[in-house]
Order: sequence, then C-alpha cells, then structure tokens
Amino acid sequence: MINDLRAQQGLDLPFLLAACGLVAWGLVLVASASVAVSEKLTGAPLHFFYKQLTFAFVGLSCGAFAFCVPMSAWERSGYLLLMFALLLLVLVLIPGLGIGVNGSRRWLHLAGFRLQASEPARLALMIYLAGYIVRKQVALQNSFAGIIKPLLPLCLASGLMLMEPDLGSTAILMGTAMLMLFLGGARLVYLALMLGAGAGAFALLVATSAYRMRRLLAFSDPFADIENGGWQLAQSLIALGRGEWIGVGLGNSVQKLLYLPETHTDFIFAVMGEEFGLVGVVVLLALFGVLVWRGFVIARRAEKFNRRFRAYLCYGLSACLGMQALINMAVNMGLLPTKGLTLPLISYGGSSLMTVFVMLGLMLRVDHENRLEAAGAPSGAFAAKAREHAAPAKRVLKSRRPAWDPRQISLFGGGESS
Repeated sequence: MINDLRAQQGLDLPFLLAACGLVAWGLVLVASASVAVSEKLTGAPLHFFYKQLTFAFVGLSCGAFAFCVPMSAWERSGYLLLMFALLLLVLVLIPGLGIGVNGSRRWLHLAGFRLQASEPARLALMIYLAGYIVRKQVALQNSFAGIIKPLLPLCLASGLMLMEPDLGSTAILMGTAMLMLFLGGARLVYLALMLGAGAGAFALLVATSAYRMRRLLAFSDPFADIENGGWQLAQSLIALGRGEWIGVGLGNSVQKLLYLPETHTDFIFAVMGEEFGLVGVVVLLALFGVLVWRGFVIARRAEKFNRRFRAYLCYGLSACLGMQALINMAVNMGLLPTKGLTLPLISYGGSSLMTVFVMLGLMLRVDHENRLEAAGAPSGAFAAKAREHAAPAKRVLKSRRPAWDPRQISLFGGGESS
C-alpha cells in the first residue's frame, strides 16, 4: 500500500531532501553574505534576504506548475519554446528594453522585476533539443547533418548571448547540448569536430576581447595586480583561506564587509567557505552530488521505459545544474576565470532561482510519470488515450444497465407488487 502511494505521488526522497537542503542553506547564506552591501544600498540589512524569500515562493509556484504539466505537452512545445528563447535573447539587446549593468546587457525589466534572459532561454533550448533528439535520432546517429541541424539555432542563441556578453551561460548551454547529443547517440568523431571548433572560437573570443584577456591574466596571478583586475579573486581566495577546516562561524565573515565584491551573488561560495570551512564545502558538494545523481537515476529509469524525451531532458537538466555549480565553485577558488555565473539555489537572483525551480519541477514530473508506469498506471498522453478508450466502454456498460423501477420491487422481497 505504501509503495503504491509513493508510486502515485512520484516523490524521490533523496532528490527532494537535497533540493530542500540547498534552498534552505541558500536563504541563510544570502541573509549572511548580503548584510553589509544591503545596509549600504538600502539601509535594511535583510533587504536581499526578503527579496530572495519572495523569489523562492514564486519559484516554488513555477516549479509546481511545471510538475503539473505532462511531459508530452512539453515535448510538443519544443519549437514554440525555441522561438520564445530566441525572442528573449533578441529583446534583451534592444536599447530601452534591455538593462545594462557593469557593461553587460542581460536583463529585461518586467513589472518591477529584472529577468535575466539567458536563464529561461537555456531551459527552453534544452527542451527543444531533447525533442529534436527523439524525432531525428536516426539522422543524429548516422550523419554529420543530424548534429549540425540542432546546433544551428543553438549557435544563433549562443551568438546572441555573447553579444550581451554572457560567456558563462554560452559555455553551459553548449556543454549541456554536447552531452545530450552524445547520450542521444551522436558519433564521437562528429562531436570531437564540434568541440574543436568551439575551442577555437573560444580562443578567438579571448584574443579579440581586451576585457576577456584582462580576466584571463588576472585569473592566472590575481595577486600580481591585486589593486585592479585581481582584486575580486584575491579577496575570494583570502575568504576561503580564512575558513580553514570548520570556518569562522555563521555571520562572522570579514570579507563580506565590502571587501569582496558580489558577495551574495557570484561569490557567495567564498563567503560560505569562510564561515563554514572545508567541512561546509564538502557538505555543499555532497548535496549537489546527490541532486545530480538522482537526476541521472530518474533519467535512466525513463530510458528503461523507452520514454526518450523524458530521459534526454532529465540528463540535460541534471548536467546543467551540476556543471554550473562546479564552474561557480571553480571560479571562486581561482581554478577558472570569472564567468559571471550564479551558484544554483544558493546565490541571490530571482531569474536563476525561479528557473532552477522549474528545472526541479520537470525532473520530479519525469520521476512521477516513471513511477506511474512502474505501478501500471498510464501517465501523460497515455492517460488521455486510456481515458478516451475507457469512455465508450463506460457508455456501453451504462446502456446495458437495467433501469431501476421501484414499483417492480416488493417491500418484503417478493415479486411484483399487487
């Protein structure tokens, strides 16, 4: 009975616990890391915490909506979502619509809320790509054209992101796309060619962009130019070094007191490392590891049921979350140049948090439909077809049911009444 109930509910307990743990920890870290900058900008120490809490409730509603929509509906909406993603990325580049901050034009102003266009755009593009892999899997596995066709709109979207500029989102999108195509059966030779072309394009972008070259040089030795380009990374490394094994304690970070820029967004991991130490870093890595692991388990189950759209989408979403988390941590530790990527579910930011909630809702929906099929119950489009087939049978049974006439039944159970 309990197993049947869990199958109907579609709950993956380790996945949910890891996600809830990350959300709760993220709220605590935003409250701690943003105190100084929040008081300086608004006069209210918990201003950003209250906004993040609001974003969390809105994101929970968005995730619940995504969970309630059958995966078959998402699969049919692939082309519409592709157009939606490209439209967002074009609108953000239009002066007067897109908002520029620190030399980047990445946000749209919508009813008092700033939407970072690349966040929902990446999700929409992953849904489109999962649908393409299912529709064109034979061509994908046997021809170079099968790989080029889905990459053309993705390259167009990447070009628009680079115009913002947003190299980090571009890298995450293309990395996730390559993994999804690999799992979809694309040949390694073709993927290697595309990866080589991508690496060449990245090198060209760095060589032809002065600010990207400065970031790369500052990343290689931040203390050589600590007063200028290396300041942020140097302060991040100092914060992580102060944390040592168990940290200085929640709320006791010194680097968040206006020494380290972007303490509550891109570099919140450094504040976490200072306050919780190596132990906190290991726990955070474990939580993200559980989230990605369970996501891949859910995708594998969908693949066993031959629900390939569900499987490829879940693989892509899990990889995207894990890749972004690792890149953000690597940037904070000086292992990669600064990318401007948030730490999923941890960093302050409404667009990122709400988009990740939708991603989690989609993965839980895949798990829910997997469990329904394992329990023998139809789901999604299969449920609709089952109801269509069941409706005529119900009508036949209803028509064969004898009409009940109280006059034909005796009060004492005899024959017809006199």
